[in-house]
Amino acid sequence: MVAEILAVGTELLMGQIVNTNAQYITKRLNDVGVSVYYHSVVGDNPSRMKECILLALSRADIVITTGGLGPTKDDITKETIAEILGMKLVRHEETYKNIRCFFERVHRNMMENNTKQADMPEGCTIIPNNNGTAPGCLIEKDGKIIIMFPGPPKEMIPMFEETVYPYFEKKTGQVINSKMLKVFGIGESEMEMKILDLIEAQSNPTIAPYVNMGEVVIRVTARSKNHDEAMGMIAPVIEKIKERLGSNLYAFNGETLDEVVAQLLIEQNITISTVESCTGGMLAAKLVNNPGISKVFENGFITYSNESKINVLGVNPDTIDTYGAVSKQTAIEMVRCLVDKTGTRAGIAITGIAGPGGGTPEKPVGSVYVAAILDGEIESIELNLNGDRERVRHMACLNALNLLRKLLLRM
Repeated sequence: MVAEILAVGTELLMGQIVNTNAQYITKRLNDVGVSVYYHSVVGDNPSRMKECILLALSRADIVITTGGLGPTKDDITKETIAEILGMKLVRHEETYKNIRCFFERVHRNMMENNTKQADMPEGCTIIPNNNGTAPGCLIEKDGKIIIMFPGPPKEMIPMFEETVYPYFEKKTGQVINSKMLKVFGIGESEMEMKILDLIEAQSNPTIAPYVNMGEVVIRVTARSKNHDEAMGMIAPVIEKIKERLGSNLYAFNGETLDEVVAQLLIEQNITISTVESCTGGMLAAKLVNNPGISKVFENGFITYSNESKINVLGVNPDTIDTYGAVSKQTAIEMVRCLVDKTGTRAGIAITGIAGPGGGTPEKPVGSVYVAAILDGEIESIELNLNGDRERVRHMACLNALNLLRKLLLRM
């Protein structure tokens, strides 16, 4: 079955709000074996809305709309779809009663125009809305399924989960399950060459690699009758990918690098401290985002200036004078001084030039040095990162986390 999701609302076209509904609905439809081929957005204009709905009905088995079910004159989704399908709008008394009860519950007066929200296409299935005044509806006609939801996600999501998801579970009799693998330390091209034969031989499960913020993500997806069978199909494919990519493959359920590193530190009870220059606390922030990190995270320093590296950490001024603040030697001395000062078993130091200014021909913007230490063993890397200031800082943190991850895996 093929679905199209049509978001209704001029505010979407003006960029005033983001269409998160389409993302949510697509994922959940995929979970029950429904393929989404199209996402569309249309404003509150009757002729353009009619055109979009007719197009959607011509190319999809299922058309799901979000928005346009409110009480105002420009909320015309129901009216437009009813006209296209040749259905009358009739007052649904139970819905009318529910709307009145909603207003009583929130101690607000019900306006006259709210009554139109109880007018539904004759013969449709009502989708109750326990969090607002606009119910949804489901129509099966001429081999098509049309579903209408209100726009606010806090209303749409419970309605989808309580009524529509169970409906499609029964309708399709199958599920789609995916595993999200993550790779760091090799580029997309190199990764693809390592598993190209697996990608070319795919049918079910499928293998779909893509890049997201400096990481390579591999989605392995299987379609089957039930969850256990689908996961059983996915498991051997993951094992083959794992054999090819080795330690560069760090996540099997979409975890972030900081989640993986935090979990390793917590599981092994390894204390850690950080010292950052160009990343300005971003690395520490990524780590402390993880619940339970307080068991092992001791200190986070920002030594932005040369003076703070010398006075706060105790870096030898001669090291900075000889090699520069942005250098392998300074990064290594920073991390040594860090663990000497804090007494933690693990530590990470980052120093670099995030830009947009500050670069030189010898050390351009994006030059970053990272050093990690674990029980006295030090590893360091030199990075030449591209992109804007935010991306350089983000990628420096990811590389730092990955460097420590590899040290932790040797334990």
